[in-house]
This record gives sequence, structure tokens and C-alpha cells, in this order.
Amino acid sequence: MRRFNFSDPGFEAAFAAFVEERRETPEDVDVAVRDVLTAVRAEGLAAVLRYGKLFDRAEVDETNIRVTIEEIEAGAAQCAQEVREAIAFAAGRIRSYHERQRPADAWFTDEAGVQLGWRWTPIEAVGIYVPGGRAAYPSTVLMNAVPASVAGVDRIAMVTPPGRLQPAVLAAAKEAGVTEIWRVGGAQAVAALAYGAGPIRPVDKIVGPGNAYVTAAKRRVYGTVGIDALAGPSEIVVVADGANNPEWIAADLLSQAEHDPAAQAILISDDEAFADKVAAAVERQLTSLATGADAAASWRDHGAVVIAPLDEAPRLVDLIAPEHVEFAMDEPERLADRVRHAGAIFLGRHAPEAIGDYVAGSNHVLPTSRAARFSSGLSLYDFIKRTSIVKCDEAAFAALGPATVALADAEGLPAHARSAAIRLGRG
Repeated sequence: MRRFNFSDPGFEAAFAAFVEERRETPEDVDVAVRDVLTAVRAEGLAAVLRYGKLFDRAEVDETNIRVTIEEIEAGAAQCAQEVREAIAFAAGRIRSYHERQRPADAWFTDEAGVQLGWRWTPIEAVGIYVPGGRAAYPSTVLMNAVPASVAGVDRIAMVTPPGRLQPAVLAAAKEAGVTEIWRVGGAQAVAALAYGAGPIRPVDKIVGPGNAYVTAAKRRVYGTVGIDALAGPSEIVVVADGANNPEWIAADLLSQAEHDPAAQAILISDDEAFADKVAAAVERQLTSLATGADAAASWRDHGAVVIAPLDEAPRLVDLIAPEHVEFAMDEPERLADRVRHAGAIFLGRHAPEAIGDYVAGSNHVLPTSRAARFSSGLSLYDFIKRTSIVKCDEAAFAALGPATVALADAEGLPAHARSAAIRLGRG
């Protein structure tokens, strides 16, 4: 864990260097991914099954690669009642939140008599990648599939690495209305969704997190299909004053550190004695955490404690541009309203990031690796697209035509100019 003090000489340079450090997997996976994509594109299902046996040691063939409706039902039924109820509760809140994001179509006539507007329509087919390596994540299913369903996506195809499908994942799929699930993971799953592979028909967009191979594959297929984002390691910044319970803040920091050894947790506080108590609480909690090995590596290699005036916190948060930021204090809006770059903001002492991961209703698929400077978290807008509409009668075209001709001529595009000029009777 690194420690920075705002009053130290060289703070700005040292902190900026820390923020710029890379935390992505250093292994070069792009060449391997390229070969997988090329093979799947050329050979289809045969390559998908071959790579499944090679990488996942999976006994999957064309007869069992698709999870049947009966398997979904049976698996969901094995999920504990308490978990099923929590999944339904979360899904309802996610659905309600994303329904409020629905934009309106528009149609109007401007001062030139031109009729203009736009229309929103859902993407036709979406693929959802659900990781199955480190853990099973029913929340990933909900956060991706529920907004797609709300948007009106016709077909939602879910892929997940072969092996035992966790009952909670199947319960989440059932709750979200996902009936097309394929036992395939890694870069070959991304390739199958992008290009098609036997019974796996291609989709129009791929969403959902994955490892370095999945991320590299998504980067390579972008353009053939859309993607949501290139996910990096999880991250959290907690801005906390000394009036907090240090055990609470330590738990909040570890809630992201436990995801991955490359995850990052940062505390910003104006109270050095309090910050010391939080750091001690982190060490205590690590000893009893089942995910303690990953969390300890994350805290050791990428964690930080920053002692700084709270008025400086918004500027420091913007430099980090984190996935999540908590403002654990009274009147948190006073500082939070000044933050420009963050995937999600949690306000007050009783709004830990964990509720955003599951049941708040907002989406937990958020920009990482400073991408909050230019992108947003997953939302309804990722599953719909806007089409512009233009209508002119003769009088309206007469108002627009001459400027069209002038601009087309200026750009050296005579056919463009003629298309307008001919309607103006100029030739």
C-alpha cells in the first residue's frame, strides 16, 4: 500500500505517476487471440469445440453445447430460496432504473419548413459474456440482460465457460428472460458471437466482462460487431472524514480489492489518525477474508492512502477517474457535485459501493482504467440506437438546396451538387 501526503514536497508528481501506473495483465495475449478468431471465422463450430477442449478441458460437443430450457429450469430450482428472492428483488430494481432512461422519439417542423426528427429502435441481437473462472456472477447476468430486455432486444444470447453452471447464474438468467445459453468461454466465445459458429448465430453487439483474452477478442471484433467497453481491473476510491467507523471503510476498500490482484482501492482522508485506523482494519479483515489472497495482493501492490484536505478530493478523484467513488461524510453532495470523472458515485455513510453491485438499481458495468474521462457505464442506451429522419416538400427543399450546392462544390463533389441543383432546375 502506498501512502501520499498532500503537504509533502513532490506530492503532485508522485501521485500523478501512481495514477498512470498500468494494472492490466502484462501478458501479451493478442497474437493468441488473433489465431483463435481466425480459426473460428474459418472453421466455425469445429474450432470453437477444439479450443474449448484445449483451454477449458471441456467435454462439450454439438449435442450439449447449448443449455436446454429444462437445464435452466432445473438449475434455477436448485438455487437457495433466499438467493432467488434476492435475484428477483435486484432484477426489479434494475428494471425500474433502466426503464426511466428510455428516451423519446421526436418529430418537428423547423422555420424553413423542413420536417426533422429521430427515432430510437432496439438492437436486434445481443451477446452477453458471463465469466465462469474465478467465481460465478449472477449479478453480471442481471446487469447486462435486464437492460437489454427493457430496451426490447429481440434476441439475447448468453455465453459462459463450460463446466457446472451455478444455480444462481441460471436463476438470474431465468429471471431476466434469457433462454439462449451456450457452454463456451474465452476468445472463442467472442468469435462465435461475432462471426457465428454452427448453431450459434452471430449477434450485433457483445457486452459483459471477461479476462484478458476476452477483452482482447472484443477489441479485435469491434467493427464487425459493437461492444460495450474494454474492461480493466476493478477500482474504488473512498473519500472519508474521521467521523466514520474505520471498520466500515476498510470493508468498502476490500470490496473491490477482493475482485482481482490487479484491482485498486484508494482512501482519501483529511484525518491521518483515522486513515491509520482504516489501514489497520484492512490488515485485520484480510486475515478472515476467504478472498484474502487476492485482496492482500491488490492492497499491497495497488492500494493507497492519501492524506489531503477534503476540498482537494474532487480534483484528486478526477485525476484517478475511478470506476467507483464513495463520499462517506455528512452533506456529501458538497464535494461530489464537483466530480467530473467517475463511473458511479455513492453518497453518504450508508451507501457502500456493494449495494451498487447488486441491488441499488444502477448498473455495475462501469468504465475502468481512467475511461470514466470519456465514457459511461452500461445503460439502456447501449441496447438502442437513434435514426435521424428528414422530410422536405418542394418549398422546404428550395430553402436548403442552394447552400447544399455551394458546400458540395466547395468540397469538390459534383454529383452531390448535381443531386441538389437538378431539383432547383439548374441542370
